[in-house]
Amino acid sequence: MSNARSLPRSAARLAAVQALYQHQMEGTAPARLLNEFHQHRLGREIEDDQYAEADVDFFDDVVSGTIARRDEIDTLLTERLAEGWTIARLDKTMVQILRAGAYELLARPDIPVGTAISEYIDVAHAFFDEREAKFVNGVLDAVAKAVR
Repeated sequence: MSNARSLPRSAARLAAVQALYQHQMEGTAPARLLNEFHQHRLGREIEDDQYAEADVDFFDDVVSGTIARRDEIDTLLTERLAEGWTIARLDKTMVQILRAGAYELLARPDIPVGTAISEYIDVAHAFFDEREAKFVNGVLDAVAKAVR
């Protein structure tokens, strides 16, 4: 499995989606949010060891960058949703998956399009069924065509 996937980055992406969700729900300031995750989740062996090896710098970039560019990202996403759909109508976890994925496609040209999309499909599978994972694939593919 040497298609540029990295377990530390996969763990960082999953944690980033959870941090973005917390930011949206609680309004936690970005610096405090990053600190909480550094102190209590990343690098710790909890649950099924999913965060122990997380790439902390990558996590910080995805979370900070997604928050900083949220309006731009939301515009990109909204333009790619089906007629009549808005960000507000989507599941709140789904929104964070799409935002983080769109951020990587927009701001991280070092990450191949296929890698970014398939990683966020994997994140979607952690929370949703196949139908939603296909939705993530479709929206992020459309974003990639627009920004790459």
